[in-house]
Amino acid sequence: MELKEVLLIVGVLALFVGAFMPIIKKIAIYIGALDIPDKRKVHRVPIPRLGGLGIYAGFLVGYMLFGHESIQMNSVLIGSFIIMITGMIDDMKPIPAKYKFVGQTMAAMIIPLYGGIVLRDVSFFGVYMDFGILSYPLTIFFILGVINCMNLIDGLDGLAGGIGSIYFLTIGIISLVLNNTSGLDSVLTFIMLGSTLGFLYHNFNPATIFMGDSGSMFLGYIISVIALLGYK
Repeated sequence: MELKEVLLIVGVLALFVGAFMPIIKKIAIYIGALDIPDKRKVHRVPIPRLGGLGIYAGFLVGYMLFGHESIQMNSVLIGSFIIMITGMIDDMKPIPAKYKFVGQTMAAMIIPLYGGIVLRDVSFFGVYMDFGILSYPLTIFFILGVINCMNLIDGLDGLAGGIGSIYFLTIGIISLVLNNTSGLDSVLTFIMLGSTLGFLYHNFNPATIFMGDSGSMFLGYIISVIALLGYK
């Protein structure tokens, strides 16, 4: 994949998600997925919080246009669908944390058990660690950790989306420098960079839409998968 192809992916998806967001706002208002202001919040009027659905739509369109079918990709699609359903239910009507955690765990388990994407070993500063039989539980724990990190970070206009964009941009640049742009990790990176940038246009202060739990958990899920695939 050359630079012009990368720019095409990012540009097309950014434009698609950016243009799709007004429709998402209307859907969120219609189904009552709104962030109601209170004394702990900065905004003073109800804000739609279903922006994650727009990011997810960009992800799906990106896969259909630029992705390739594989067992690994199938596991990402199934897991991300579970994450989105869990997050969207919570965006419409907050659910207890234990039920959210069940959905997160189910999505996380699909990646190593079905997709075969496992954190088997790491090496840093000359130190090599092989996790052996702990690989599968560590993989699930890692995915859950990143999902909830992004979920907790999402508290200010543009914060979670900005951090996600910086991550995807950084990994994308590394992929281009190493001439490693054909792997699933790189394809997901460029797809998500375009999708997140399209959302950010509507999320910078003053935000007209929030990504909600559906968006923050989905971002964390994809970030963890990309890390496991090649940049752990």
